[in-house]
Amino acid sequence: MRQAYNARHARFQSMRGGFTLLEVMIAMAILAITLVAVFQSQSQSISMAGDSRFLTTASLLARSRMVEIDAADPRAVTTGNGDFGDDFPDYRWQVEIGDTEIEVLKKISLTVTNSRMLVRNSYRLTLYKVVLR
Repeated sequence: MRQAYNARHARFQSMRGGFTLLEVMIAMAILAITLVAVFQSQSQSISMAGDSRFLTTASLLARSRMVEIDAADPRAVTTGNGDFGDDFPDYRWQVEIGDTEIEVLKKISLTVTNSRMLVRNSYRLTLYKVVLR
């Protein structure tokens, strides 16, 4: 009797010593779901940082170029395009001059684009300026 009890007790102790296959599979599934969520969050964070960097740089470049346009003689401002030199080689600007319903008011649209970005790569700034002839 004592021997049967010891055998059952030893078998019970050996079962408590490790994990079952089901427990390991459940733990791996929880770990996989958690890692997917963490990696997706990290990827989204990197994407948002790139968008933020573009918007900051493009808005500052657009404002700088628009100040130059605003300071120039209004009759000398024409439609055109260009780049921002070696400091910002991936950024280009394009100016479009348009008429409005008011004859002396011109619409000046400046678009800054980044050639390396595939989506959301443009920033537009619009200025309405009085042009007396």
